[in-house]
Amino acid sequence: MARVSALRLTRRLGTRALASLAAPPLALLAGTSSASAHVKWFCAYDVAGQPRGLEQVLCADFEWLAGLAILCLMFGCLAEGSPLGGALMNALDRVTTRIRTDTELLVRATLGFFFVSLWGMGGIILTPELKTDVAWIPWFQLGLAACLIWRRTMPITGAGIVFLFSFATAQYGVFHLADYPVFLGVAVYLICQGLGLKPFDIRPLDIVRWTAAVTLMWASVEKWAYPQWTDPLLAAKPQMTMGATPELFMQAAGVIEFTLAFALIWTPLVRRTSAIILGAIFVSAVFEFGKVDAIGHSGIIVVLLGIAADDARAAVRMRDAAWAPAYYGGALAIFLALYYVGHEALYEGFAGLPVI
Repeated sequence: MARVSALRLTRRLGTRALASLAAPPLALLAGTSSASAHVKWFCAYDVAGQPRGLEQVLCADFEWLAGLAILCLMFGCLAEGSPLGGALMNALDRVTTRIRTDTELLVRATLGFFFVSLWGMGGIILTPELKTDVAWIPWFQLGLAACLIWRRTMPITGAGIVFLFSFATAQYGVFHLADYPVFLGVAVYLICQGLGLKPFDIRPLDIVRWTAAVTLMWASVEKWAYPQWTDPLLAAKPQMTMGATPELFMQAAGVIEFTLAFALIWTPLVRRTSAIILGAIFVSAVFEFGKVDAIGHSGIIVVLLGIAADDARAAVRMRDAAWAPAYYGGALAIFLALYYVGHEALYEGFAGLPVI
């Protein structure tokens, strides 16, 4: 009886600790939910326009924000390797049991809602800003929704997503579709789950997790490169900035999104916590921006639920925390370079590479 009571007490403490750990970040990030709405869905944009120079992006405020983000990652690693981290993981496992068991079903149901909604809206390829006049595209997407009813036909939906992604790339260009590699990850997930495949011994959920991380890290760089795209939203809803200047707000929103996205490929507890926070941010943005945001982000929200419920464990050592600055800095440098050099190559022909 004593052991049972002790076990119950441990579980309660783990659950309470999980709630206390999640509450402050959620409260802090609630104000940045508006920045998580995809700006291309609501404001005018020009992908071919000149992005803000790196010398303006990499300013003192940016460096302080990035340094704080690194400290948070290191703290997360250290906490994960402690008894508290184990209790939090156990609590998460218990709370998300049903989601973990039904992850595939949730993905199929959510994507079915997504494709039926696109059929109802009409004239859209995968996301709201990818417009098309091709009459058969909405019906094709409705057919993809129907294929999600049966597990055996899930690979057809996956292949259809790859086709739509390729079709949109031909219409809008590679750089524009670099915003959405998560669609390819979801397509691979559907194909692998439907056929029972595990390519290179990698779980399908891990594949979609990596593509979600890449998608959000790329989107965060866009916040730094084109903060002016969000000016109309900030002018209409000045409370979003919480008293900060629009420039500082967009820098902070980008760093927060990049850090949470990077955390999706970090240690188990860190990535699960990140998925919960990101999911809460996306859901709160729906209340601010309505059904377009709900439809557009439904796919990534269900992916984040699956990541939050994933009970895969891995040993976390002190060196993981020590390596956090190098990995984070490397990822930041790679995505900034890819964005700016890629933009220069596609739209300027290397006429003048950005100077750091």
